[in-house]
Amino acid sequence: MTRNRTGRDLVEIFGYAPDDLTPHVRTLWKLGGCPFLGKQCTKENHDQSIIYGTCSVTSPTGDTIICPNRLYADKYQVLRKIVADCYGKNLPLFMFAEYVQKRAARGKVAVALGLNSGREVKLAKSFSMDWVIAIIEDGKLQDYIGVEVQSIDIKGNYRDAWHGYKNITAESQSVPSSGHGLNWANVHKRLIPQIIRKGLVYSRSSLVSKGLYFIVPEIVYQKFEDVVGSDLPAATKPRKDTITVHTYGLGPEVAAWKQRALQLIREVRFGLGDFADRFISGPNLPSGQELDNAVLSVLGIDRQHEKGQK
Repeated sequence: MTRNRTGRDLVEIFGYAPDDLTPHVRTLWKLGGCPFLGKQCTKENHDQSIIYGTCSVTSPTGDTIICPNRLYADKYQVLRKIVADCYGKNLPLFMFAEYVQKRAARGKVAVALGLNSGREVKLAKSFSMDWVIAIIEDGKLQDYIGVEVQSIDIKGNYRDAWHGYKNITAESQSVPSSGHGLNWANVHKRLIPQIIRKGLVYSRSSLVSKGLYFIVPEIVYQKFEDVVGSDLPAATKPRKDTITVHTYGLGPEVAAWKQRALQLIREVRFGLGDFADRFISGPNLPSGQELDNAVLSVLGIDRQHEKGQK
């Protein structure tokens, strides 16, 4: 069949190309299974009658991961990368269930606490941390690292395209274009403020020494840079008042029944204060004159005429 790669399209469903008809892949469709978590996918429609399983979609700047669980490929390698960055490659990382089984073991280990490992660390009804990586030595908490994971929200819908792929056969010729859009406005309305607030909480901890790590698709982080700029003063190592960003993207397209690789694109590290200041007074913040002109335009008043009346 021919995929609609010239228009809006779905890139991965249940971890694989949406037109992949191999039995293993189609079993995931039937079960609604997430291959990255090893459990049921959480991407459902409003009445929970359909599990969509959509991991990534096309965007004007490239294929974009829209489900944060897609970032947990290869048994949470993104978290292991953080532990290695902070403490070296020899410190083992355990999911909570593994840690409970090995609790009698002595020595130093890292333990991931999150929704899929034990439970999330929550401070208030609407304030929970995606991941806390606890550093434990001989049964005592020595340090912990904050980790936030974000993708990007969808607007519009891709229902027709999804059903087209669900019902394709080897003889199918095409599927409808997807009707999705990406909610880039959420970057400055929700995502950046959330990172600043959580980073501030971690910076105030007496146990945190490595600050906050932020895992995000490269394409999404580029939208952050549209707001705060790409020239923030760099920090050389993680401290309690730093944010370290690891951006990821999808590797090249692959053959049927194989998954595209999750590739680390870059690491960026800067001070929390610098990041917060840039968000408030960033390089792309509109000027007061632009605001004046916009108000006059809505009122239908010419700027020069308005000046002459003064």
